[in-house]
Amino acid sequence: MEPTVQTKADTPLTVLGNSCRNALRITTVRVIVQALFFALFLSFIGFTTFAVVDRTPQLRKWIDKLLESDPLVMISTALTTHTVYGALWFSLVVLVPTLFLGRFFCNWICPLGTLQQFVAWVFRRVTGKEAAEANLYRRSQELKYAILVAMLTAAAFGSLQIGVLDPIAAIFRSFTAAVIPAVSGPAQRITGDPGLYRGAWFIGFLFFVLVTTSLIQPRLFCRVLCPLGALLGVFSRFSWWRIERDPVRCNGCNRCKLNCEGACDPHGALRKSECFVCFNCIEDCPEGAIQFKLFPPASHEVTGVDVPRRKLIFAAVAGALFPPWVRATGRTTRDFSSQAIRPPGSVEEIEFLERCIKCDQCIRVCPTNVLQPAWFESGLEGLWSPVLNFRIGHCQYQCTACGEVCPTGAIQRISIAQKLGRAEFVDQGPIRLGTAHFDLGRCLPHSKNIPCSVCEEVCPTSPKAIYTERVMRTVHAGRMVVRSSTDDSVTVGEWTKSDLTAAQPAHFRNDAWKGDETTPFYVSFQNADGVTETHRITGNDADTVTIQGRFSRQPAAGTLLLLQMELALPKMDTGLCIGCGICERQCPVVGDRRAVYVTAEGETRSQHHPDRDRNRSVILRR
Repeated sequence: MEPTVQTKADTPLTVLGNSCRNALRITTVRVIVQALFFALFLSFIGFTTFAVVDRTPQLRKWIDKLLESDPLVMISTALTTHTVYGALWFSLVVLVPTLFLGRFFCNWICPLGTLQQFVAWVFRRVTGKEAAEANLYRRSQELKYAILVAMLTAAAFGSLQIGVLDPIAAIFRSFTAAVIPAVSGPAQRITGDPGLYRGAWFIGFLFFVLVTTSLIQPRLFCRVLCPLGALLGVFSRFSWWRIERDPVRCNGCNRCKLNCEGACDPHGALRKSECFVCFNCIEDCPEGAIQFKLFPPASHEVTGVDVPRRKLIFAAVAGALFPPWVRATGRTTRDFSSQAIRPPGSVEEIEFLERCIKCDQCIRVCPTNVLQPAWFESGLEGLWSPVLNFRIGHCQYQCTACGEVCPTGAIQRISIAQKLGRAEFVDQGPIRLGTAHFDLGRCLPHSKNIPCSVCEEVCPTSPKAIYTERVMRTVHAGRMVVRSSTDDSVTVGEWTKSDLTAAQPAHFRNDAWKGDETTPFYVSFQNADGVTETHRITGNDADTVTIQGRFSRQPAAGTLLLLQMELALPKMDTGLCIGCGICERQCPVVGDRRAVYVTAEGETRSQHHPDRDRNRSVILRR
């Protein structure tokens, strides 16, 4: 047996040195940065709760920073509103470095990109030729630029739809409505109620598809569909630094393609707009032929976005036609849905849709779970924007958290005093989300003579918008005939038209007509001289009713007697109702519709709009 020769590479010191060099590799640094930013995203999601926003005001301006750092949000909202709202200028911290470094955001910061890369790393083990072929540039990568052009053109014509595919808005929405409830469900005893979200299955399914497409092709969403990546790709054409391959040292092994995240062809003329600056090619090159260089020769790159002009023109035309197409249904104007009730502080509906990016941060922070992702209350244009569903929750009287976390101003930041119309806002009055109505056919007192005043009890306004009006009603089968009487009781029989003197004995439950302070019962009859007497019932047995006090004249046998109840019927003062929805939420009548329900009519957010089709405030105002 030949002796084993221990080379220098086999010594413990060499192994330790290689491990240290591996730990300090640029790709290792990138992975650490990705993990830190993903943890930061999770912390933003975790801190976006009412408890944190209410008790820790200093955190309010930080939990939206990832959304505010999105250049696509800033540019698209600037196109729809002609202004840059609040802290959206913060997106320059991403946009300006892109002009120097390229699309670093996609592979260093973006949480959705990190998640896709992690899923592919865990579940997709492809090596060799198959991996290299999967990372070749494909014409399908042109699609994201067409999507970007269509969305920006639609924004220029007044319809903001970037939130559907924007990766930051999409991952916030998906975690809020699907991921967190799904994860928290099994641990509900520990984490508390995870909340209910309408359409959560659909949002979760789309998110699952976006993430798992990486098992088919690495970073498929980022390469083919992402409009933010397309925007950064456009700006990265101006970058000073980029990947540069030295053709003299390159031996053509194509190992640089094995782990290329952006499919940017590092083995040839680099496509600058597709490079994610992942640095995998630098680490994989055995000859050290690839570097990240300042101002490399332009002859070694594909500088601009390689998309046929006709495709971009077609996308622009489609984007221009989208706003009038979706608004032709009238769901945002004349044929508006009364269920499109927006959060307090929201701007007028069309302006709201010009600002909302469907990130659902407001839904996440809502303490009562009343805010829900919309379906088609405002048409296709309003998909996944926030609406209030009062069957699930109600708008808390002294809460304005939704406006605190909105990054675009679709929900304005307002104070409690402004919401309630107090202090310096007394003249303008409270913010009204809508108006409550009664369905008299389902209301227990109105339709079934069953006492109920829950809606009045929970109404938070002062004076109360819901009040009760007391009326006397004859109970069902309450016509009776006197069989005999004493000074304070009367024995009755069942009334028949044929013979009042031969009435059969009544059959009551003991104390069935005793009543209480809220719903007392009475007997009423008319004496022979035409005087009507009404007395409160204090008790009864099978056929005899005892009254409070004494009869002024005992009713004679055969006298017609009425059993009546004093019922409190709920009424609505539309001038005081603010549409908070707590009456609908607490109504004991269940089913597909409560006995009291809230609609958008009477809202104040559109009260100053001159267009009658867009002004929903005057319909029920006095």
